[in-house]
Amino acid sequence: QVQLVESGGGLVQVGGSLRLSCRASGLTFRSYTMGWFRQAPGKEREFVAVFSWIGDNTDYADSVKGRFTISRDNAKSTQYLQMNSLKPEDTAVYYCAASRRVGVIQYVEEYDYWGQGTQVTVSS
Repeated sequence: QVQLVESGGGLVQVGGSLRLSCRASGLTFRSYTMGWFRQAPGKEREFVAVFSWIGDNTDYADSVKGRFTISRDNAKSTQYLQMNSLKPEDTAVYYCAASRRVGVIQYVEEYDYWGQGTQVTVSS
């Protein structure tokens, strides 16, 4: 079955960096659009970044543009999220997601598979 396993979360100070990883299994990774979402306590899950499997197109939420970078290694069936200049408002559980759809999709309902999430806490 399909599994998405995130890693790399943790506690970091304001201005610090973290790199999240998401390893996929049970699917043809190179043929899936991959995304990152996050959910803070009491809030809805929100889009962070996406990497389309056709055209290598990427897109980001306005709140993370210029600070976060999404990438993928199809040979390793793994995607990454490099997070720099972290802020307290970046604190959330970060989820990896996979979609058969093409394009820079940003809605939760457009994704087919989800990981369990990894906690990122930015302390001030």
